Amino acid sequence: MFLGEFQHTIDDKGRIIIPAKFREALGTDFIITRGLDNCLFVYPREEWGQLEQKIKSLPSMAANARAFSRLLFSGASECEWDKQGRVNVPNHLRDYAKLDKECTVIGVSSRVEIWDKATWEEYSRQSAESFNEIAEKLVDFDFNF
Repeated sequence: MFLGEFQHTIDDKGRIIIPAKFREALGTDFIITRGLDNCLFVYPREEWGQLEQKIKSLPSMAANARAFSRLLFSGASECEWDKQGRVNVPNHLRDYAKLDKECTVIGVSSRVEIWDKATWEEYSRQSAESFNEIAEKLVDFDFNF
């Protein structure tokens, strides 16, 4: 399980250090792709395989399913660590997430997310303001603290 929030920088070559505890759980090779809300999703191979199976089960005749599948898979990149524990984030993904220098890396249960620091701070601030309202809406999913 991935938990926590960490501040890192991305260098001019597009390399970022991922926290050591996340690297261990991600394994030697993993997948980075476009995420929701203009961040990047980082999946261990096993978790990516499970997600792939779920997406394959979506109805291919549904335009939304096709669009989601295309954007998720076309943006995906197989990655591995360099000797310093960094990952090189491909240009198209850096552009998508607007990653320039300061980044926030967060653990979100089964995946890691990479955010532009300012984007994460704004998203986090807005979400925190409506945290109670969001929790109340989750009652339909049998979600209790």
